[in-house]
Order: sequence, then structure tokens, then C-alpha cells
Amino acid sequence: MSSLKEQLGTGEKRQQVIEDAMKVLDAEVADKGGLTGMAIKGGYKVVQGVRPGFVKDVVTGLLDDFLESMDPLYQEAKQKNRPAGAYLLENKSRVADALLGVTDRKAQRADGMLKKAYEKLRPLAKGQVEAAAPRLAQLLEKHAEKTA
Repeated sequence: MSSLKEQLGTGEKRQQVIEDAMKVLDAEVADKGGLTGMAIKGGYKVVQGVRPGFVKDVVTGLLDDFLESMDPLYQEAKQKNRPAGAYLLENKSRVADALLGVTDRKAQRADGMLKKAYEKLRPLAKGQVEAAAPRLAQLLEKHAEKTA
């Protein structure tokens, strides 16, 4: 079975994954409530305001790194003959660490407003990414080859 990057990182499938990832991101932000939700929604608005299409450009630019960071979990699911989505949910802490490792590296190179917004929201990020695991699992199940 091929890697996630090989499966999802090219052609029409790549565009479908990007579109679905944008839907996941928008839904996760919209679902946030309370003070944390206000901070997340405010930070997201700042990022969206950089320029039209900026968030999609960021998702597009991060996709390969995200797929590579998630691939070890996907391969483990395959080796254990487990559905990838269910395995991702069971390992949501590892998923969050993998994805945030990518964004942390990118944020170090950012400047100005983007870096400040990221640094402000980063302490909340792991729990928020873990909370997004069900939607991320659905995205993976929809687009990747079945592992079980």
C-alpha cells in the first residue's frame, strides 16, 4: 500500500483533499465556543484577512508535510489491519503532535502578525487538534485506501 502523500498528494485527489480540509477547518472554528472559541475565531479572522485565499494557500502548502507526518500512523493501521480513521481516533494525541510539529516548524519562519497570532493560540492547539480528530478521521477514510 502506498503512502498518504502518494495517494492524496497529487492531481484531482489532492484538490479534493484540500477542499475537504478547508471544510474541516471552517467547521472546527465555527464549532468553538466560550473564551477559547472567541480567541480561535479572532485568530482565524486575522489569518483570513492577510489576503483573499490565504488560508487555502496555507493548507495547500502544508498538505505534503501533513501527509508525511500522518503516514506513520496510517502505516501502523495498515500493519495492524485496522481502519485508518478508527486508528487515528485512538491515537489522537499522536496525531495532534504530528500535525503541530509541522505548523510549529512553519511558524518559526513566519513574521509579524501571523507569528503573533500563532504564538497566542499555540498553547490551546493540542486540545483543539485532538477535538478535530473525528473530522480528520472522516477525511482520511473518505480519501485514503482502506487499511482494513
